[in-house]
Amino acid sequence: QLQLVESGGGLVQPGGSLRLSCAASGFTSDYYAIGWFRQAPGKEREGISCISGSRDSTNYADSVKGRFTISRDNAKNTVYLQMNSLKPEDTAVYYCAAVGLFRLCVLENGAYDYWGQGTQVTVSS
Repeated sequence: QLQLVESGGGLVQPGGSLRLSCAASGFTSDYYAIGWFRQAPGKEREGISCISGSRDSTNYADSVKGRFTISRDNAKNTVYLQMNSLKPEDTAVYYCAAVGLFRLCVLENGAYDYWGQGTQVTVSS
């Protein structure tokens, strides 16, 4: 059974850092693009970063570009999202998702087939 599990969320002060992990099981994630999405209260879920299965392609939303970095360790079937210079507006539930793309990735919600349960990130002093 294909499963994605996020971890690494928590409470952090503005300007701080967190690293989120997305552990995949039940499939070989090498052939899947993984995306990170977030949803703040009262807002729609937005795509913030993704990485192709081949690791050749990454994309970032303008809101996180230069602050967040996505990476993947295919040997561990895990994708990471390093989040630096966090702001209160980064507060949201963060989700990872998978879709069968090898050479590219996209940030559209509707493109992804499999989703994790989410992890809460709160940026507050």
